[in-house]
Amino acid sequence: MLAFWSNKWAQIEWDMSLTQGICLMLLALWIYAIWPKEELAQIRRDKNLQLRLLLTLVGVNALWSLNASIQTGLHLHFLGIVTCMLMFGWRLATVALLLPSAFFSLFVLKQPADFGAFSLFAMAVPLFLCFVLYSRSYHLFPKHIFVFIFVGGFINAGLSTVFHQLSWAMWLWSAADYDWNVLVDDYLMLIPLLAFPEALLNGMAVTLLVVYQPQWLFDYSDREYLWRK
Repeated sequence: MLAFWSNKWAQIEWDMSLTQGICLMLLALWIYAIWPKEELAQIRRDKNLQLRLLLTLVGVNALWSLNASIQTGLHLHFLGIVTCMLMFGWRLATVALLLPSAFFSLFVLKQPADFGAFSLFAMAVPLFLCFVLYSRSYHLFPKHIFVFIFVGGFINAGLSTVFHQLSWAMWLWSAADYDWNVLVDDYLMLIPLLAFPEALLNGMAVTLLVVYQPQWLFDYSDREYLWRK
């Protein structure tokens, strides 16, 4: 076991480029701008919420660790970020997901300097776009439980894969000297293969939460989606 982790540690590249440093600063500014003060205060008061968040992060980290990439930097895995957003709100979800992002950058990408870029372009930006879509669906569509599950959970989760891979591909193309044709053929072409399973996984998770633990969802209310007609 010690030899395994020593080998893993030896494979890590610690150099940081200027663009990676800029991304890290941009991430810090973004986190400062969206800092979830009220949500974090609630977590400090609620031990059950602390445990729930911890278990969710362990689950997300396990999903991200099931990485099927065939080239360095071109990661292929399920996300689970939409379920996190619906459970904890997008601001807290963004901050909390920095932990699995750090683990992923260190032990999967093996480039800790990519933590800022990965957290920003492959997690924070897609999560914000998912929140925008969820917010617009709330205002544009009827307040019905089917809309919450299918649009807010299922469709939104499928699109999270699109946002995630497009954002990361743009970063690799612009800053990491990846050939765009390679990105399209080996990475972006796989979006349809990942989007539906991602949508199904999150849709099932949201459905189970609505049925059995609706109080675990951040802004879901039976009164809003079931009682008010």
